[in-house]
Amino acid sequence: MSARSGAGQRVNFSDQMWEFLRRNANWFLAGGLALLLLQDVFGTHGLIAMRRAQQEAARVQKQIDQINEENRQLQERVKALKTDPQAIERIAREEMGLARPGEYIFKIPPRPGDSSSPASHPPDTPRQP
Repeated sequence: MSARSGAGQRVNFSDQMWEFLRRNANWFLAGGLALLLLQDVFGTHGLIAMRRAQQEAARVQKQIDQINEENRQLQERVKALKTDPQAIERIAREEMGLARPGEYIFKIPPRPGDSSSPASHPPDTPRQP
């Protein structure tokens, strides 16, 4: 009798388990679906992560475009320096302070209030209030 009651309890437990699963199957499916939706939105490869990656890609593309534009300008300057004598003369006059024979160079110091010139406030000289 004890052997039968043990077997009866197992069957009874199994029946109870199947009944419980059948009664609550909709809740289990709804919970599973909710977990999947949370994973799709907040997971490692979810919508939020994808949006963040798209923003990062747009930022990097903007930097690439800026660098390409800077490259283009530098290439134009190199070409001008190789082919345009006026460009070479302008650099010789403005940056190196050179002059043609017979010319005189007069350097005028910048005005104290002129903020357009970087030499108006040298880094080692403290500014007066």
